[in-house]
Amino acid sequence: MLTDKRLIRYILKKGSDQAADELIRRYYDDLYFYLYRQVGNGNDALDLTQDVFIAALKGLSSYDDRKSSFRTWLFRIGTYKVIDARRKVKMTWSELKDEGWIEEKDFNESLYQKELLGAINQYVASFRPEIQEVFRLRVYGELSFPEIASLLAQKEERIKAQYYRLIKKIREEFPEHE
Repeated sequence: MLTDKRLIRYILKKGSDQAADELIRRYYDDLYFYLYRQVGNGNDALDLTQDVFIAALKGLSSYDDRKSSFRTWLFRIGTYKVIDARRKVKMTWSELKDEGWIEEKDFNESLYQKELLGAINQYVASFRPEIQEVFRLRVYGELSFPEIASLLAQKEERIKAQYYRLIKKIREEFPEHE
């Protein structure tokens, strides 16, 4: 099996449709599931998945495998596509105040409940895109804090602080689901 790096090279140097198809097949399900968990609608997730792959293939020359894996890079594009889709619906951002950190514990497990997921997604969409991105990469992309910090070129402590402040706000907004 060819590495992502080699497939990308074939696409960039030779315009290989076969390499592009393989790269898409390799990550299609993961990306679709990542997007579906955020939008909660199969058709919207399909559209976004297609948009992400189109954007990724168009911008493939800007991908740097030293900064992140191809999967992580795709998820970041996906995060922006979701934010853009939500931005069209609602454009008021809430601010996070510096408050104490809380523990993740079972919080991620409750996110799998579809009704709660939809409500949380709507709530998270009220925050600035940078905060949404950290949340989406951590919760839906299941990236570690060091991976997110590297991808966003920010300090890990800042990423953690933004994430935990948002989790605290979500818990305050949805206390019955703890």
